[in-house]
Parts: sequence; C-alpha cells; structure tokens
Amino acid sequence: MREIPEHPRRVATVRNASGSLFGLAYGDALGKPTEFQDYESIVARYGAGGPRDLEGDPALVTDDTQMMLAVGEALVTAPSITPGGYEPVLRQAFLDWAISPDNNRAPGMTCLRACADLADGRPWQRASQIHSKGCGANMRVAPLGLMPGLTDDQRAGGAQLQAGLTHGHATGLAASEATAFGVRWLADGLDPQELLPALRDRCASQRGTYRQEWLGDLWQRPAVDSPSQFIARGWDETDAALARVEQALRRGDVAGDPCLVTGAGWIAEEALATALYCYLISPDDPVAVLGRGAASSGDSDSIACLAGAFAGAALGMAAWPAEWQERIEYAPRLRALGDAWDL
Repeated sequence: MREIPEHPRRVATVRNASGSLFGLAYGDALGKPTEFQDYESIVARYGAGGPRDLEGDPALVTDDTQMMLAVGEALVTAPSITPGGYEPVLRQAFLDWAISPDNNRAPGMTCLRACADLADGRPWQRASQIHSKGCGANMRVAPLGLMPGLTDDQRAGGAQLQAGLTHGHATGLAASEATAFGVRWLADGLDPQELLPALRDRCASQRGTYRQEWLGDLWQRPAVDSPSQFIARGWDETDAALARVEQALRRGDVAGDPCLVTGAGWIAEEALATALYCYLISPDDPVAVLGRGAASSGDSDSIACLAGAFAGAALGMAAWPAEWQERIEYAPRLRALGDAWDL
C-alpha cells in the first residue's frame, strides 16, 4: 500500500476546514440552477466554463448542503464519535432535516424514505434503503474528513455509518469513505497529483474490511455470503470509477461535458469520480473547478459541491472570492463548523 506522506499542519490562516465547507456550499449553489439541464443549454447560458458567480442574495443551496450541515453538527454535538455516541444524534439530525420547512429543495427520495423509516425508532439497518447507492450517501460526508483528531477507524466508520443510515449499498459506503479520506488528505497537504493513486490504494487495502462495530448486520441480504463479500463489491466499483478518472486525465482532452467521461453522478461512485475529474483538471483554479462541475448534464449540484469540497480542503478559504462568504445561504452555520475545525 502506498504510504500517504506526512505533511506539516497548515497554519490557521489557511482555514482548510472552512474552505472545504464553504466550497461545498458554493458548488451546490452554482450547480443548483443547472441540475436537470442538458449540457448544451448550460453552455448557451453560461459559456463553456459554466457559472462563475453566485446567484441571489442569499445564494440558495440544495439538500446537499443541508444534509452536510446535519452530518457536521451531529459530529460536534455527539458525546463521542463511536457508533453508540454518533448514530442517535445523527439520526435525530436527519429527522429534523426531513421535517424542516427548508426541506423544499427537491430532496432525494431515498433520503426521505429512509428518514420516514428512521422516525419510528427501528434499528437504522432496517430503515436503510439497502439497494441504493445514490450520491446522497457521499454528497454530505465532507465533515468526516474535516473534523480533526479522529482516528482512521472513526473517520472510516463514521463515513460509512452516515451513508448507511439512508443508502445501504456497499458502494455508497465505500465511496463515502473514499470521499472523506480524500478531503482529509488534501487538507493535510497531499499533492493533488497524488490523490488518485492514494485513493486507489485505499480501495485495495480496505477491500475485505467490513466495519462490524459501525455497521452491525447491514451486510445481510440474499445472495451475500459474508461481510467481506458484501463490502468488496463496494470498493471494487469505487476503484473502477477512479480508474476511469485516471484514464480520462491521461488522455488529456478535458473539454465538454464531464459526465460523458466519468459518469452522470447520480450514483455514489460516479459523483466521487466526476467531482475528482472536475477538480484535478485545474486544482489551482478553484472557481473554474466549480464552474466545470456545474456545467454538467448529470447531478450538477452534487458534482460541483464535492469538487468544491476538494478544492477548498486543499487551498483553504483564500480559494474563494471574499464577497461570496456573506452571500451564501447558511453562512453562520458554515462559519461555526469551520471555526471549530480549522487548525
């Protein structure tokens, strides 16, 4: 397995956690108007680079940012980052989101169905939509990458748990863990050019690791003989999606609709892959990263929000236009989480 190099902690002024959280929200806001539009219509309105400025004051986000805040705020308030400490707090955060009057942004049906089942207090494994690997599993996972001081087991287990509460497919779990670790490594200073190899090594090393303490009996379903068989499929599908990103970047022709290259992003591994593709084309031009993610024919808001989380984790708050910080919806909540986690 590739050794992830140690990097000195960034100085506090870089504010990597804030950069990632705000970057996710900015990407979400830029992708919100373009979701469900075809690529040609997006280019006709915004140009080939996609939208480059926030619309509205405040600039509204979608359920992606709302659920990310639920995941992050549950981390802050949980008595411990353990299955028993985190799951009840996260469950309640999801239920509060589900009944909120702000939950009017075309939320995913998988999340709504799972929340309806979580509401009666049943074990979360019985509420999880076990055949879904929708991108709702990992659009919200960035806080697990950003919270400092977690062990690898807490980061991986928490990332899979927050996915599994709604999306119980193994690929939703694996892609969520990969997303969280990608965000963490970039915040710690990993060179973006090392990110794909590091993530693919993670896929290989974790292929047989089922986190029983965090997931319980989620793996049990027809035609699955063991926990390791269950989780291996998730890591294999995630790795295959990452391989497509490597191949696309190696070819070098990066113009046009990114969804035609690495997938439309409606499912977890494609959301991760296409967001990484949009980010790694120009990791030092974060606004272009957001525009590229939003100028996509698939799940534009989720693609752009994940791409923004990666870019902001690497570059910090300085990545983004300063005036955006007061215009984005939920700015006080984003700021509170960032302030808690910036090192």
